Amino acid sequence: MRFQHSLARSRVTVGNWPVFIDLGIGAFALAVFLAIVHTCMYWFERPIPVVPISTSFSALPVYAFYSIGRMCIAYALSLTFAIAYGYVAAYNSRLEPWMVALLDILQSIPVLSFLPPVVLAMVALIPGHQLGIEMGVILLIFTGQVWNLAFSFYSSLKSIPREMVEASRVYRFSAWQRFWQLELPYSTIGLVWNSIVSVAGGWFALIFCETFTMGNRNFQLPGLGSYIQNATDEGNTRALLGGIVAVVLIVVATDQLIWRPLIAWSDKFKFEQVESSERVTSPILTLLRRSPHLSSLPGRLWNRVEEPIYERLAKSPETRVIHPLDRGKSQKTSAWIWTLAVAAAAVIFWALAEAAIMLRTVTAAELRLLFEGAAATFLRVIAALLISAAWTIPIGVVIGLNIRLARIVQPLAQILASVPATAFFPIVLIALVRIGGGLGVGAVVLMLLGTQWYILFNVIAGAMSIPSDLREVAQLYRFTRWQRWTKLILPGIFPYLITGMVTASGGAWNASVMAEYSHVQGRTLQTIGLGAMIDAATDAGRFPMLLLATIMISLIVVTMNRLVWRRLYHLAETRFKLEG
Repeated sequence: MRFQHSLARSRVTVGNWPVFIDLGIGAFALAVFLAIVHTCMYWFERPIPVVPISTSFSALPVYAFYSIGRMCIAYALSLTFAIAYGYVAAYNSRLEPWMVALLDILQSIPVLSFLPPVVLAMVALIPGHQLGIEMGVILLIFTGQVWNLAFSFYSSLKSIPREMVEASRVYRFSAWQRFWQLELPYSTIGLVWNSIVSVAGGWFALIFCETFTMGNRNFQLPGLGSYIQNATDEGNTRALLGGIVAVVLIVVATDQLIWRPLIAWSDKFKFEQVESSERVTSPILTLLRRSPHLSSLPGRLWNRVEEPIYERLAKSPETRVIHPLDRGKSQKTSAWIWTLAVAAAAVIFWALAEAAIMLRTVTAAELRLLFEGAAATFLRVIAALLISAAWTIPIGVVIGLNIRLARIVQPLAQILASVPATAFFPIVLIALVRIGGGLGVGAVVLMLLGTQWYILFNVIAGAMSIPSDLREVAQLYRFTRWQRWTKLILPGIFPYLITGMVTASGGAWNASVMAEYSHVQGRTLQTIGLGAMIDAATDAGRFPMLLLATIMISLIVVTMNRLVWRRLYHLAETRFKLEG
C-alpha cells in the first residue's frame, strides 16, 4: 500500500513537470517584457553623456542588465543584416565581388574608426534623448558582431551541394521555400558557431565603447565595460576582478542556457546520408521540449502564416516551370542596379572630395610614420594568424570529430571565447607595466586574445559538418592519419577554415587598437602601429590622421582580398565543395 501511494505521488510529480516548465517560460517572458519597458523609459530620458560609474559590487547587476540589453539588440540587428547581405552577395554575380571586398574592408576597420561618425550621427538624429547615445554604442557593438556572421552565411550558401539545389528546382521551390527549407537550414551550424564568436566580438566592442573620449568630448554609459575601465584607471584590482567575474558568470549562463541548446538543436541540420550514432545533447533543450505549449504553439502559429504563403506561391509563374540552374546569368542589368551604381558613385565622389580637403593638413613626417606603422601592424597580424592557426586547426578538428571529448571541452572553449579579450587586456597590461616590458611583442599576445577563437570555432563547425558516412568510409578503407587529413578532414573543413581566417584577420586589425595603445594606471603604453595611430588620433580629435590610417588599413585589406582570400574562396567553392 505504501508502495502504491509513493508510486502515485511520483507520477503526479513527474506529470506536473510540464506545468512548471510552462510557468517558468511565462515568468521569463514577463521579465523580458518588464526589461524592455524599463529600457525604453531610460532611453527616452534626457541625454547624459557622462554617467557617474560606481565601482561597488552592488552596482554590478544594474550594469550587467544594461550591457546585456545592448548586446541582445546589436546581435538581432547583426543576424538580420548578415542574412540579407550574405544572400544578395551569394546570388548576385555582378555585385558579389564588390560586396565581398566591402565586407572584408569593413570587418578589418577597427571600431574606433567607426566611432566618431556613428556616435555624432546618432546624437544628431535623435537629439534630446539618451536613445541617441545608446543607439550609437549599439551600432558600434553591431560593427563588432556582424561581419563574421555575414561571411559565415555567404560561404555556406556558396558551398550548398549542387544536387540539393537541383532537387529544389525539380520540386519547383519558390525563393521563399528554398530559403526556409534549404539555404537557412544548411547554414544553421555555421551561423550558430559563428554567433558564439560574434558575441565575443560584441563584448570586445562593448567594453571598449561604453566609455571613450572623442576630442574634447567624453562619453560614459552605465555598463560592465565602463565598470571595468574605471576599475583599471583607478588601479582597483578588487573591482577589476569583480567585473571580470561578472562577465564570466554571464558567459557561463549564456553558454548553458542559449549556446548549448542551439548547438544540440542545429545538429539535426547536418548534411549526411547515414545518421551518426553520437548526437550532441543539451539538458536545457531536453527540458524545453517537455513543455507542451512551447512545443506546439510556435508550430501552429507558423503554419497559419506559412500555409497561405505557400498556397499563393504555388500559383505563381516561378513554381510552374522548372528553371535551369544557371538561369539569370545572361540577363541584362536591371534598372535598380544602375540606380544603385549611380548613387554609390555620387557618394564616393563626395567622400573623396571631403577626404582630400581634410587630408591637406597631414605632414610628410606623419605620412612616413603611417607607412612604418602599417608595416609593423601588418607583421603582427600575420604573426597572430599563423600562431592561431597552428594550434586551433588540430584542436578544433579533435573537438568537432569527438562528441565525447566535445561535451567536456566545448563548454570550456565557449566560455574562454565569450569572455571578451578586452577583459584580459588590463591584467596583461598591468603585468607588462610591472615587469617593465613594452608592447612591441606583447601586442601580438594581445591580438591573439581577439583572433584565435574565430579560427577555432569555424574549424569545429567544419569538422562537425563532415558527414558521418564519409568518416565511416575512411575508417572502412583504413586510411592512414596522413590520408585522413589530406583526403577528408582538410577538404571538409576548408570553406569554414577560410571564413575563420578572414574574420580572424579582421579581429586582429580590430584588436590592434587596444594592443598597441592603452591607458593603464595613469600611464600611456604604446608602440608603433596603425592601431596606436588610430587610438591616439581619436583621443586628440585628429580626424585627418584617423581617416588616413583607416584608408591605409582598407588598402591593405583590399590587396589581401584580391591576392589571397578571393582565390581561396574560389578554391573552396569549386574543388572542396561537397557534392554527391
